[in-house]
Amino acid sequence: MEGKGKIKSEEQKRINRDQLLTVGDLEIFRTEMIQEISGLLKNALGSPAKKWLKSTEVKKLLAISTGTLQTLRMNGTLSHSRMGGTIYYNQEEILKLLKDNEQR
Repeated sequence: MEGKGKIKSEEQKRINRDQLLTVGDLEIFRTEMIQEISGLLKNALGSPAKKWLKSTEVKKLLAISTGTLQTLRMNGTLSHSRMGGTIYYNQEEILKLLKDNEQR
């Protein structure tokens, strides 16, 4: 009995390998490929950007120290919101600040 099962699976492999592809098969493949690439991009790029960033995220993003971030906050260069003991910064404003100060 085992010999028949092995022969049948080898025949199935050959049949599947030698089959022609239909347009429907290609559409399914395309859809699966797009989903796979989208998943990889999401993982590579991380989750969608957050609107509000904490101090640690801003320091990492700008590669600055705690003191520099405090200076930017105190001299009004970078506005912020405080909730409890946590300070939040608007990511769009940070990106605009970087763009406005871009050197050419």
